[in-house]
Amino acid sequence: MIRQHVAALLAYVARLDPRSAPTDPAAAEEMLDQWADILADVPPTASHPDGRGWDASQAVRHHIATSPYPIKPSDVSRPWHAFKADLLGRHVGTFEPTAHPEIDPDAETGNAYVAALRAERHAIASGEQLPTTHRAITAGPAAAEVERRLAALGTYLPRSVEAALAAHRPDRAERERLARTGRPDPLNVPCPYEPCHAPTGEKCRNATRGRPTRATAHPSRLDAATARHAQTEVAA
Repeated sequence: MIRQHVAALLAYVARLDPRSAPTDPAAAEEMLDQWADILADVPPTASHPDGRGWDASQAVRHHIATSPYPIKPSDVSRPWHAFKADLLGRHVGTFEPTAHPEIDPDAETGNAYVAALRAERHAIASGEQLPTTHRAITAGPAAAEVERRLAALGTYLPRSVEAALAAHRPDRAERERLARTGRPDPLNVPCPYEPCHAPTGEKCRNATRGRPTRATAHPSRLDAATARHAQTEVAA
């Protein structure tokens, strides 16, 4: 929130709870400085995919209506960060080419795709953009891309049998889950991390002898898979 938004919010606080109003201009200025600092990364409003939005004034109203304690700026920031975490948890993090027409798939490097994904995540975290949910990518043209990726993995088992065997082949089940949700699969690319260099299809390696493979891919491999996935979606 900008300073003017915070000032309006404090005026609303004083209207609902006159006891919290500062007693002199110096105290009011100090209170405004404190709230503006804490709420600098909290938007006044934000939307949510299921229709329940964020409104800082409603967080104020809820606290004053339910708590016997005077309101603090953290009583507004904490609910926002919980709301933000829910938004980010719903975002599948896939690259949608139609949302980034400025990127030329024939001219740009993978860095452009990674930068676009990071900017998109920041926009969601700041309440400027709604997340792309699983439902949004499993209907229409995106569904065909999911089926293409699953076909590339290869299968001869019915889905019911695959589900029953998932616990016994977790690596395969995880790759199929990534394909169905339209997310990048790190094993689709070799690992660029110098001490590892695991080839395509193989898990990343640890430097220690006790555990030769890692449970998760190296971050640089995930970045490479994200860029590769974005380029594949554009080409499709």
